[in-house]
Amino acid sequence: MEKELVFKMVQGQIGYDFKNLDLLNQAFTRRSYTEENGGENNEILEFIGDKALDFAVIKLLIAKFGRMKNGDPADGTKQTDLEKQFCQPKDLRVYDGANEFLCDYSEGELTKIKSRMVAKKNLARRMDEMGFAEYLIMGQSDINNNVMNEVSVKEDLFEAIVGAVVLDSEWDFAVIQSVVETMLLPEDFIESDSDDNYVRMIQDWEMQENHTVPLFRFKEQSYSSTWYYPFGGISQVLPCNSNTHRLKFHCELKLLNRLPIFRGFGASKSEARMNVCKLAYEYLEKNGYIRHVTMRDEIDEPTKEDAINQLEILARRGYFSIPTYEYAETHDNDGNPVWKCKCRIKEYDKVYAAESSSKKEAKKLSALKMLEYVIQEA
Repeated sequence: MEKELVFKMVQGQIGYDFKNLDLLNQAFTRRSYTEENGGENNEILEFIGDKALDFAVIKLLIAKFGRMKNGDPADGTKQTDLEKQFCQPKDLRVYDGANEFLCDYSEGELTKIKSRMVAKKNLARRMDEMGFAEYLIMGQSDINNNVMNEVSVKEDLFEAIVGAVVLDSEWDFAVIQSVVETMLLPEDFIESDSDDNYVRMIQDWEMQENHTVPLFRFKEQSYSSTWYYPFGGISQVLPCNSNTHRLKFHCELKLLNRLPIFRGFGASKSEARMNVCKLAYEYLEKNGYIRHVTMRDEIDEPTKEDAINQLEILARRGYFSIPTYEYAETHDNDGNPVWKCKCRIKEYDKVYAAESSSKKEAKKLSALKMLEYVIQEA
C-alpha cells in the first residue's frame, strides 16, 4: 500500500488528522532504518507517548470510578464550585469534607487495571488489531531478524504514535485523551453497566471471517448534520425525543464483506465506536452472518502452558471477567519455597488453587484448573 494511503488509514483508525505528517512518518520509523539511511527515528516519540499514555489511562479510570463527594465528576470537566471555593481568601475557606474525593476502587485495584491496559502484550495486540505493525519502516537488519513480530517493537510503535499526536496537537490533552481511548480499546478492561463489548465482538468477527481488521473512521460532526449520506449505508437511528445535541462525534465502520457502511453516534469517539459496532453486530446477527460459538469451540484443548492466555482470551471475548490471581509463599521442612496461587473469576463461586516451588508454575496450574472448570460448565 502506498504511504499516503497507509497514513490515511492510520489517521482514520485513531481518529486524528495530523497537521505535520512527518511526525506520523517518524512514529513508524525505527532506528535501524535511520542508521542505514539517515533521518530521525521514533525513540523519543516513544518516550513522550509512554508518559502521555500513563496519564491518559489514569484520567480514564478516575473518570469512570471516581467522583467528588458533592457529586461532581473528578475528571476536570466540572469544577466551577471548587474553583469558587478555593479562590476565596484563606481565612474564609471552610474545610468540611464536602468536596473530598471518593473512588469505587482502591489504589491497588486501580494499579492492576492500569497495568493490564498498558501492558506490552496489550499494546502490541492493538497494533495487530489495527493493522499498523506491518507498515513499520525498518532497516535491513530489522527486516532480516523479523523484528516486526516482536511484542516490544509493536509496543514501541503504539507509544510513538501517541507521542507524535502529543507534539502535533501541541500538547492538547483533550486530543491526546481521545486518541489514547480510541487506540487502547478500554472496553476490554472496564466493564459496561449494560451492553456487551460490541467493539471486541466485531473485532473478533472480522478477524475470524475475513482475517483482517475492521476499518473505522471518525468525524466530529453533530448528529443532525450527518443524517444524509449520498452513498448509502446504515445509520444508527435515535428516538425523536433523544438528547441528540450531545452527540458530537460519529464513527463509520467498514467490514470486508459486501456489507453496508455502518454509522454510529456518540458524545465521544469511544461511545460512537461502541454504538456503530452494536449496530453492525445486530445487523450481522439478524442477517445470519453470526455463527454462535461456545467456550468449548473457542479452546481446542486446554494446556498448562497456554492456560493463562486461554483464560484471558475467553475473558476478552466477553464470557467472564479477567481472572485474578492471589499468591502466598510458605516453605517446606527443608526450607525450600512453596508457592500457592489461587485463581478467581468474579462470575464463578469456585476458587482454584495450586502449589509449586515456582510461582509461575503455580499460576499455570491454578489457571488450568479454572479453565477446565469453566469449559465444563459451558
